Amino acid sequence: MRTRNYRLWLALAALMLMTAAPCFAVSKEIIQLQTQVQSLQDQVARLQQSIDMNMGVMKNLVEQSSDSVNKMSAAVTDLQNKMQGLTADNSGKMDQISGQVQSLHDAVDELKARLDKMTQQLNNIQQAGQNLPPGQPGATVPGGAPGAGAPGAPAPDTASLAPPPDVLYNNALRDYNSGKYDLSSQEFGDYLKYYSNTDLAGNAQFYVADIEYRQGNFAAAVKDYDKVLEQYPGGNKAAAAQLKKGYALLELGQRDAGVRELNSLISRYPRSIEASQARDRLRRLGVLGGSTHKSASAH
Repeated sequence: MRTRNYRLWLALAALMLMTAAPCFAVSKEIIQLQTQVQSLQDQVARLQQSIDMNMGVMKNLVEQSSDSVNKMSAAVTDLQNKMQGLTADNSGKMDQISGQVQSLHDAVDELKARLDKMTQQLNNIQQAGQNLPPGQPGATVPGGAPGAGAPGAPAPDTASLAPPPDVLYNNALRDYNSGKYDLSSQEFGDYLKYYSNTDLAGNAQFYVADIEYRQGNFAAAVKDYDKVLEQYPGGNKAAAAQLKKGYALLELGQRDAGVRELNSLISRYPRSIEASQARDRLRRLGVLGGSTHKSASAH
């Protein structure tokens, strides 16, 4: 009986040991998993803390950048306002400077015309010296007149009675700059009458129109500015003539035509001083330079 009970207790003890070993193993794995989970939770917490810190730093940087952008925007706006104020204050000075630049252009054109004339005369003299047969001292020099009493001498034309072109032009320009507009207009008219094919003829036509503009005769000025554009389109006064034509049209109350003329000038001569003046005038009219006014495009 005791042996049987002993065997039974041994069996129960073995059974308990067999069942206790897996429970112990499972408990150990759970503890390890719990430890790893806790470690991961700690890492996640540290990562979250780091992210929060970085987000705070980035937020401060964004706020600082936003403040800098706002300050820059305010500075640019202030600069634009100052530029607009300077443009409005200096509009009269721009017109004065433009007039001075035109006078300088005239002086340069005059010098170029004189140099061209002298070069042509030298070429003629040189050619005449090469073609002159020996032993004929009385031969006629090209560009000159035959000797006195030579048969068949042409009668002097009306141009020969006028002052030389450079003298006439310089006198007219001097009187124009002195404000003697009536006398200057007459002198420029004489220049066009006698020397309409010279390099300075376009300038003379421009000043005839400009004198009319200064005297308030805007309708006549528009017609004479048109003559500059039509008869001397390649002259150095073409841009100035188109600018002043646009001004004259505005003075006549023809706003649409004046805006079209100024926009045309900007398109043809975008980098010229006259184009800058046209843009300034269009801005003062509330019209963007380089675009056609809505009411003007309707006509």
